[in-house]
Amino acid sequence: MNHPARLPLLTAEQAPAASQPLLQQIQQAFGATPNMFKAVANSPAALQAMWGFFGALGKGSIDTQLGEQIAVAVADRNACEYCLAAHTALGRKAGVSAEAMRAAQQGESGNPRTAAALRFAIKLVHDRGQVTTQDVQALHDAGFHDEHIAEILAHVALNLFTNYVNVALAVPVDFPAVPLSRQA
Repeated sequence: MNHPARLPLLTAEQAPAASQPLLQQIQQAFGATPNMFKAVANSPAALQAMWGFFGALGKGSIDTQLGEQIAVAVADRNACEYCLAAHTALGRKAGVSAEAMRAAQQGESGNPRTAAALRFAIKLVHDRGQVTTQDVQALHDAGFHDEHIAEILAHVALNLFTNYVNVALAVPVDFPAVPLSRQA
């Protein structure tokens, strides 16, 4: 999909004043400002919410590797090529093998604990949050504590936010492209 973004991709100089310091933080964190943040910068409140969400989960109890695997599973379900590309790159940077990232994209893992988290994340997306007591128990059985379960939900929610931003606003992918495994 090679079409222009549906909102302007703002540089730090073009963005509203309240977005500028956040874009500078994002630039420092990534060494560049990904297009997704440039699109969201049109609203300082939305940019603050998104960047704060990433920052909070980055300090959480779910490790970066699992967070990135959840992200690619959710992105594939939502046909978000942007997030699939970005989180595949970030997952590889975090030490997840290419094979494990491809498996996670399909909601699979050779690690039973990771597989349980991915199944739950996909069920949340597919069933729009309508999970059962048994679904939550399966996470406990896989070794997740209540804090982890709340964070898995938060990772899914953040990824729904970013998927919807990138798909709805047609944000151009600025990470190495990764093919979707399925159409949403």
